[in-house]
Amino acid sequence: MDKFTREKVLEILNKCWSPDSSTKWTVENPARGQCSVTALVINDVFSGGIMKTMIDNEWHFYNFIDNERVDFTASQFPCKINYDDIKCKRVDASFDTDLKKFQYLSAEFRKQMKEHPELELVKA
Repeated sequence: MDKFTREKVLEILNKCWSPDSSTKWTVENPARGQCSVTALVINDVFSGGIMKTMIDNEWHFYNFIDNERVDFTASQFPCKINYDDIKCKRVDASFDTDLKKFQYLSAEFRKQMKEHPELELVKA
């Protein structure tokens, strides 16, 4: 992953996640409920693919970038994730969020990205 470092992107996401991006968000667990909206935004910004895995009878979404699994919201779970790495389409992840949450996180993430020009945007 030469286009970004996971640590820097996670730092930016932690500044952006809020109740406006997920109704499950909490101060103690900011990644909670953020998987689908985050996977969509990261896919827009850095390209790659979106994957999913079933956890507790619900789909968990994450990214696949530069031939690597990238899960920025894994911290929401108290246990280790056994990834199935099922390829999916954007529409699958979009069913788990709504347009308002996506627009909010996308705008906030891009605003924060401007403060980090070292991170390369793949898509405008």
